[in-house]
Amino acid sequence: MTASPPLSGIKVLDLTKLAPGPFCTMILGDLGADIIKIEEPGAPSGRRAQQAGKAGTQGPANAFGASPFNALNRNKKSIALNLKTGPGKEVFVRLAQRADIVVEEYRPGVAKRLGINYEKLAVRNPRLIYCAITGYGQDGPYRDLVGHDLNYIATAGVLSILGRAGQPPTIPHNLIADYAGGGMHGAIGILAALVARNQTGRGQYVDISMMDGAVALMAQTFSTFFATGAIPKRGETMLDGAIPNYNVYETADGKYITIGSLEPWFFANLCRALGCEDLIEHEFNPAKRAEIHKFFTDSFKTKTRDQWFELLSKIDICVGKMNTLDEVENDPQVRARKMIVELDAPGGRKVKQIGISVKLSETPGSIRSLAPALGQHTDEVLGSLGYSREQIEKWRAEGAVK
Repeated sequence: MTASPPLSGIKVLDLTKLAPGPFCTMILGDLGADIIKIEEPGAPSGRRAQQAGKAGTQGPANAFGASPFNALNRNKKSIALNLKTGPGKEVFVRLAQRADIVVEEYRPGVAKRLGINYEKLAVRNPRLIYCAITGYGQDGPYRDLVGHDLNYIATAGVLSILGRAGQPPTIPHNLIADYAGGGMHGAIGILAALVARNQTGRGQYVDISMMDGAVALMAQTFSTFFATGAIPKRGETMLDGAIPNYNVYETADGKYITIGSLEPWFFANLCRALGCEDLIEHEFNPAKRAEIHKFFTDSFKTKTRDQWFELLSKIDICVGKMNTLDEVENDPQVRARKMIVELDAPGGRKVKQIGISVKLSETPGSIRSLAPALGQHTDEVLGSLGYSREQIEKWRAEGAVK
């Protein structure tokens, strides 16, 4: 019989709204943690209203939040609390006394103004782990600057190495600082703090900066720079398109195949497969790169992407199809690894989501519920804290809860 997920029984209060925080808590929820999303009742106010757009309810921050398709909010309950009211704050503090983890992504100083900062909560719950995810961290001259992924990766030096030679930098969506630098590093920090708590009996403050995370992802790049003093230029290194055997090629059907044959034996196999054995000895000859690149470019246009993959993948060559999003779910490896899953949604619908990437042999994670509606679990959670139905309805009428 399979054991429970590793974070079963761990209680998390999720105050986050945008990408890094919800992704962080999604990871924790997939691994079994009980997540309670603390959401603002009614139409958003202040900065959230600016993000939401004219209607006050739709916008990049929340248009997709409660949709069952939204993987970031799965395995979570939702309660609607107005933390600017006395009752809302009272309920949150009571929840925090019983929680293991709080995750927030307010600008520095906001949690303190609300009266829900780590120092205050830790007095009542010294085992509490409090994770704050921000753009630049809790200190330093940039701590109060607003920003988004693009700004953080620019500061971290990541943006300077993305793109082709002679072209402006390539903007890589918000994957690097938001999801990897912020969300994933947040989950790592929280899990480390849980291990430390087992040793010390105390929680701690986890300060996650998306910029810090982006710099950390550049560890190898910076190591090379510190050793040589050479600043890498876009499109002029082995790993960003400067060499023909680590590159992307258009195929006969207008799709793309990726080649990553860096090692000499893989390069030799590629040359034999393309019928250019005479180029094998020139892999490291800069003077031959243009010739090799042209030969590869012309060759790959003679067959479709899938034909090339079928041929090259069988002869020990580093090759991969560039799948578009509509093709990913039917890729046999993605299917075998269950990285796209179909789930039952209310009303008999089926929804697809990404699967769980962390595969644990004894205590695997699971998707136990889809994204909740705003305030769906308010009565349930407040009832578990001992509040009566009459009290909850009174606060609801006052706008403190929903």
